[in-house]
Order: sequence, then structure tokens, then C-alpha cells
Amino acid sequence: MVVPGAVGAGRVGSGAGGTNSPTVGGSCWDVNLKSLFRWRWEYQQHLLHHRFLSSGLVFFLCGLVLYGSIGMVYGWLMFNKPYVGAGGVVGLNSVGCQEDNEGSWSIGLFYGDSPFSLKPIETGDTLYLFYETKNSITMQGDIGVAKSTDNGASWQQLGIALDEEWHLSYPYVFNHLDKIYMMPEGSSKGELRLYRAVNFPLQWTLEKILMKKPLVDSFIIKHDGEYWLFGSDHSGFGTKKNGQLEIWHSNSPLGPWKPHKKNPIYNIDRSLGARNGGRPFLYKGNLYRIGQDCGETYGHRVRVFKVEVLTKDDYKEVEVSMDFEEPKKGRNAWNGARYHHLDVQQLSSGKWIGVMDGDRVPSGDLVHRFFIGCASLAAVAAIVVVLGLLLGAVKCIIPLNWCAYYLGKRSDTLLVWERSNAFSSKVRRFCGRLNRAASSLRTKIRLNTWAGRLVLAAIFTVGIALTFTSIKYIYAGNGAEEPYPLKGSYSQFTLLTMTYDARLWNLKMYVKHYSRCSSVKEIVVVWNKGTPPKLSDLDSVVPVRIRVEKKNSLNNRFRKDDLIKTRAVLELDDDILMTCNDIERGFNVWRQHPDRIVGYYPRLISGTPLKYRGEKYARKHKGYNMILTGASFLDSKLAFEMYWGEEAKVGREMVDIHFNCEDVLLNYLYANASRSSTVEYVRPTWAIDTSKFSGAAISRDTQGHYKIRSNCLKKFSEIYGSLSHRKSEFDQ
Repeated sequence: MVVPGAVGAGRVGSGAGGTNSPTVGGSCWDVNLKSLFRWRWEYQQHLLHHRFLSSGLVFFLCGLVLYGSIGMVYGWLMFNKPYVGAGGVVGLNSVGCQEDNEGSWSIGLFYGDSPFSLKPIETGDTLYLFYETKNSITMQGDIGVAKSTDNGASWQQLGIALDEEWHLSYPYVFNHLDKIYMMPEGSSKGELRLYRAVNFPLQWTLEKILMKKPLVDSFIIKHDGEYWLFGSDHSGFGTKKNGQLEIWHSNSPLGPWKPHKKNPIYNIDRSLGARNGGRPFLYKGNLYRIGQDCGETYGHRVRVFKVEVLTKDDYKEVEVSMDFEEPKKGRNAWNGARYHHLDVQQLSSGKWIGVMDGDRVPSGDLVHRFFIGCASLAAVAAIVVVLGLLLGAVKCIIPLNWCAYYLGKRSDTLLVWERSNAFSSKVRRFCGRLNRAASSLRTKIRLNTWAGRLVLAAIFTVGIALTFTSIKYIYAGNGAEEPYPLKGSYSQFTLLTMTYDARLWNLKMYVKHYSRCSSVKEIVVVWNKGTPPKLSDLDSVVPVRIRVEKKNSLNNRFRKDDLIKTRAVLELDDDILMTCNDIERGFNVWRQHPDRIVGYYPRLISGTPLKYRGEKYARKHKGYNMILTGASFLDSKLAFEMYWGEEAKVGREMVDIHFNCEDVLLNYLYANASRSSTVEYVRPTWAIDTSKFSGAAISRDTQGHYKIRSNCLKKFSEIYGSLSHRKSEFDQ
């Protein structure tokens, strides 16, 4: 009896030849090949899945993508800089303004009756300023020069005075026998060179190589009939960088130079001011040396030392107080993080002038931020692994063949090596314990309970916080908010806010935050109701003036105030919290359009009849023709005089009746006075309404608030004309 398929099955199973039954044998091999190909394909897919597309790897990648997406949204919202409407986009990114690990130094000018009473210049002699400037192409220092004919109020950049193939800095310029010399630092060349002016101030020639030593921050001074050269050589064995000082003496600034008998004079801690920090000066018969304190960071600050003994055999100095006012705005001050050079000289008028450099960020800040950002990213990756372990998507955090208890096949050579290598054995035991700990972790945290879900949510939230941290440190910059220049110069504005006693909590936070912004000169608090606070209750680094009003009126916001000294005024409600950088950008836009209202909250007035609507309506219709003055820059003279003019009397009365619409009125007054665009929008990175935390908001009835404003629109349009045709489009 023949069972169907028995022969074929037997042949396949036994692997027999089948030469007597070619037809049956051919069918069998066909099935065999198909089965073999299918097995190989499934095996390859199995390997691909387990080696490259395991559930753990997929979970890990998906987790990083999720956190990365959250980080990208955070970075775009917090640190993206587009903002301007019709005025164009303003930015500082250029070849000459690249951030690097050395910071971005600025120069400040001071005047006083003595070198110990210097104050910043507010407004003579023609001044020439020599300074180190970094070449953005070669990335090395050159010596630049600028000229001022108005006591330093403005400067004309003349160009590069000295450019060599090596780095130059610390340009020490002096006069000797009616010739002008410059001795810059060029330690990377290994020489101390002296240059003479051929055509002052831009053409110089090498006069002499004073010393074959890589001296840094050197100066020459004549004292008691002898010339003295102070400098630091950091190349010697055992030398403490920034903590070493040497002295040489000669009968001429051209040399030859003989070393002081006590050299090195100092080889001490770098925070004690051994390294020179500027030109020495004589005052009341005493010689003073300026040194650098490089303790916390390179160029942290300067110290002043009174030289008590300076002879060929001895040297002694003691530190004295400079009475220098430290910057109060922190990193938002131009020298808030460090200043390491001070040049003090007496002018022909008898006054003293001081030039100081400064930086907003410490040395090495770029690398510091990068490492913190990378560490945060690594922590996010670890968070993803932990989440995978808890969810069961990641079975093992260490490969099994690393673990001591792994029973997989190993070569005899490897086993012999492991037995003789104690460190390898310890590593494998550690890996095994780590995997067992991960397994026990999953059993202890029950994810189907509220406690387990809370643990997952907490771990996920920590990952989000670490993502924000990494984005902030890698992408957001150094955290120093700089004022924006206009035509190479800077300015300041007065910050004005109106409030009353129920909003004191908002005011305290408001003053503390905004007083640190770079361009804020003064804060004026218009106090409408209740007992005003004491100035000591407000934490401010700029002057604060509380202007108590007799009547509680919104018109007080734009009252004429002769004590305001700046042309620019930022009207900013005390319940609005924005970044200093947003404030600076808005100020820069206003300086380009001082005849306009420049602000952060746009509105579009349109329709028949006119209705007041929010910002969402303006964006939907892609345009705006009004800016809320509760967050806007104004010309203090133009706006206040316009608001209190006879033409605005009816409008002011409506404001008092409704206790509303003061900003709507000012927009109409601006539009009535000009045929061109009168408003400009600046998009803030973010803004928070802090009144919602205190419960002291202006209005909780939004519909009623909008209805009153719609009535104001109708009345103001009848008096001053319509705003509907004055539509500016958003650029973003």
C-alpha cells in the first residue's frame, strides 16, 4: 500500500538520492529549497530584529526623539529672536561679533578729581584710545585705535595701528624725548618688542627688541631717576601663571635691562594681583601699581597697590582701596563678570581720566556651558533607559555576555584569561548585580498603581527639566543681556509703571527684575491709591522714584514729568514679566522709530461697527493698527505733551468716566498727528501676567472690558478719525 506523500517525505527526511524517481525527487528538492530560503529569511529577520531593532533600542530612540522634540519647542519659544514688524529685523550676528571662549570685552571711560574718585563719563582734550581687538579671520589680537574730541562721549574708529603675525595685546603707549613709543604684549613671539610711531597714530615701526623673553602685560615707568620695567614670564619651570611678577631696571627705556636682585618679586597665588593690570600712576608723590586678581576667573577684577620701596635691591608694596563702585546689574552690566585692565592718567586740565575694560561673562564660559549641556543630555539618555526598565521595554542595561552569571558559550582562552584577571571578574560581577538591581526595581514599583504612575511621571518630568537645561546651556548663550547699539552707540530709558497698594507684591518682583536690565536708567512708580511703600522695601540697583498722585486716574500714566531725564520711556504694567533681552530689543526698535509707539501687544481695530478684539483677531487677519501702551516705548516729551493737550481733553474725560481706554486714546492721538505709520510691534519671546498669581488683576470681566473699549473706539473715531486704514502687517 502506498501512502500519498510517504516517498517524498522519506526522501526529504533521510536525504536520499532519488535517482530512480526523478519526477518525485525534483518536487522534493523544490520544496526543500523553498523551506531553506524561508528559514534563512526568517533567521535573518530574527537577527535584524534582535541585534538592530530590539524593543529596547526602539524605545531608547523614541524616548530621545520625544525629549528632543520637547527641547526644540522650548528652544524656539525661549531663545528664538525674530520680532519686528514693518521695521525690519535687527540682529548682532556678524563676523566681528562671534562668541568665543575668551568672552567679548568692552571699554568704559571714567572721569574724576583724582584716580581714586573716578565716575563713569556722562558727556577738552583730544583723546586717543589704543586697545586690543580680535581679528575675526585670523582669530588673534591686533592693536586698534580710536579718537575722541568730546571727552570720550563719542569715538571715531581710526583703524588698526599694529598688526603682526602673532597675537598682540596690552598696548602700553608712552612718550620719551618727544617720541611716542608702544610696547605691546607679544609673548607668543617670545620677545618683548618696542615700536616707535612714524605717523601717529596708525603707522609704527619696530624700534628695538628689548628682551628675548615671553613677557606678558609689561610696562615701563621712570621713578627716582631710574627706568623700571615690570612684567611676568609664565614660561619658567615652577612659575604660577598669573601669580608671577619680575622687575628690571635701566638708565633708558631702550635698555639694556638688568634684573632686580629679588626676582621673581612674586610667585604667589593668582588671586593676589601679581600680574600687571594697567598703567602705574603717580599721585601725591606716591607710586601706585595696578594688578590683576585672577582667582575666580582670568581677569576677575583689578587691585591697586601703593609702592613703598622700589630700589635695585628691594621692593615692597601694600594694597590700598580703589573706592571703585562695583557693577550692580550683574551680568547685564558691561563689566558685570570681570574687568582686568585700568589705565589712569592726569589730563592737562588737572582732571583724571580712567579707561577700563570689562566683560559680561567669565573666562572659559563657552566650554563650561558646553560640558554642562552635554552632561544634561547624557542624564536625559539615562532617564530614558530608566523609563524603559520600568516599562519593561528595556530588559537588560548591560549585555549578558558581560555578566558573571551568563552561561552562554565562551572560548577556553577567554575563560582562562578571566580566571587570571581579577579586574575583569569584578567588572562582570558588577554588571550582573546591576542587571539584577534593574529587575528588582521593576518588581518593587507597580506601574498599575497610582504610586507607580506618579513615579513614572516624576522621572519623565525630571527628563524634561534636564532637556531644558541642556538646551539652555548649549543653545541659549551665556545669560548676559546686552544693550543693542544704534550707529555704534548706546543709550538708556526710564521705566514707568502705575500701581497701587493691592499690587505691592507685583511691584517688588517687578522692580527687582527690571532694574537689572542693561539700559534701564531709572524706575518711576506712579502711585495711584493707598500708602506708598518705602524705597528700602524695593530691591533695585537703579534709582527708584515713587510719584504719589492726588487722584486715582489712568490719565496719570502719561502725566508730564520734568524729572524724567531720558527721552525714551517704557510704559510697562507692573504685572507683566518679560526677559531683559526682549526689553532691549524693543528699545532698539524704538530708537530707530522714536516718533512711533513701539510695543509688545498688537491690536487690529476694524469692522462696522468698530469692535475691540484681542491679539488673536489681529493675527488671524494678519495685521495691526494699535499697540497697547501698557507695554510700549514712547517719546516722553512728544507723547505726554500730546496727551495733555487741549485736543485730548474730551478723551481724558472719557478715560476718567470709564476708568479705561487711556492707551486707546494715545493711539488715536498719535495717528491724528501723523500720516505715516505710528505703531511698531515687537514680538516678545515670552511674557507672564503675574497679576493672576496675586489675584489683583485690572479687570476680571473681559467682555465688559472689551465693550467699554468698543464704545471708546466709536467716540474717538468721531473726534480724531478712523484707524481702520492704518494697517501694518506682521512679518512673522
